[in-house]
Amino acid sequence: MTAGPVWEAGEKTHRDENFPVASFLVSKRHRAPIMAFYRFARAADDVADDPNLSEDEKVFTLDAFEATLLGQTDAIAHAVPLRAALAERGLSPQHAQDLLIAFRRDARQTRYTDWDDIMDYCRYSAMPVGRFVLDVHGESRDTWPANDALCAALQINNHLQDCGADYRRLDRVYIPLDQLEGRGIAVEALAARKASPALLEVIHHLAAKTEALLGSAQLSHGIRDTRLSLEVAGIERLARKIVHLLKERDPLSERVHLSKTASASNLIAAAGLELGRRLFAPVTAQPALRGGK
Repeated sequence: MTAGPVWEAGEKTHRDENFPVASFLVSKRHRAPIMAFYRFARAADDVADDPNLSEDEKVFTLDAFEATLLGQTDAIAHAVPLRAALAERGLSPQHAQDLLIAFRRDARQTRYTDWDDIMDYCRYSAMPVGRFVLDVHGESRDTWPANDALCAALQINNHLQDCGADYRRLDRVYIPLDQLEGRGIAVEALAARKASPALLEVIHHLAAKTEALLGSAQLSHGIRDTRLSLEVAGIERLARKIVHLLKERDPLSERVHLSKTASASNLIAAAGLELGRRLFAPVTAQPALRGGK
């Protein structure tokens, strides 16, 4: 086996995300595997986003992530704890492998043709994260459609918030090309200090589609673990708050992120509401995923 990491992760942590990661609301016994998964995902994402690596170098390193995850090497330090956590819980590595599919795509693909193309990307980049958390808690796979809607919405929120920075730093455009071309907008418009009216119309339209995704299912209502349901209720509320900002503001020139204080207060408020709801209403079955197209 190869010893030692072949690459070092960046500085971003779970505290920098738009949503809580294994917060105090989650049972302590579930936090370690969730954090192992998050650190694996964060490190792999940093590889895919590293402007100093070539496409081939990125893919080579991401392949090393998978090899370490599967026990074929110890080359990637951030993959070893996840491998151990999966073995301890008897969980499949598939969700982590799905993430690596998305990160390899990031290494080689910089444009997406339409909404379906973006949703396919979310299938690998976002949905596996929530599915893993649900599996750690032993939740039914009936929750997956609602999870997939929420995780896709979180991902698209992030794409819209960072559309200017993604283009300027990585020449990466997650806004579907058919939306831009349909309004005669060149991708170079994302480098402007302020969005044009046409570009702003596209961004607001995509935010409205994301809002429809959030309205297609209520994941927190279908989760049986009370503590997890409280955290997810907070995430759902935060996602809606960000969608509201994206429907009203210009991410190229205005703030479209929540402050840490606003995030914390919204998380607590949503958790309180969900706890009250659960005291007086049973956990509901999840509907099939709707909307978004």
